[in-house]
Amino acid sequence: MNSDGLILVVEDSEEDTEAIQRALSRSHPSLHVEFAPRGDAVVPRLLDPAAPTPDLVLLDLNMPGTNGLTLLSNLRAQPACASLTVVVFTSSTSSAEEDACYAAGADSYIYKPVNFELFQTVLRGAVDFWMSQKA
Repeated sequence: MNSDGLILVVEDSEEDTEAIQRALSRSHPSLHVEFAPRGDAVVPRLLDPAAPTPDLVLLDLNMPGTNGLTLLSNLRAQPACASLTVVVFTSSTSSAEEDACYAAGADSYIYKPVNFELFQTVLRGAVDFWMSQKA
């Protein structure tokens, strides 16, 4: 595994995927970032003993197929995934969705700003905080 850490980003939007990639390549150039465009492939990926375990999962909520909240519940139901750090990174500002995510086991709930500079700052802060918890 990459000693600088691995982040698994579960995100279906190509625009947001590009923004996350661009922001993280600037703020954390040595971090390995893996993208999963659909939620239904994530649990099998995380349970694969040959695949490296991510230090952090960034999870979008609104995705086709298995949505983020369902995926979060599925992850927390797996003993092998129970201790993963999962940060919901979403455009949803619904307090009910935020409450549901925390109830399902999210470690953090972060709103995706539309402005790229702010997006980059918020993402850098979240990654810095959660990666420092692993150190």
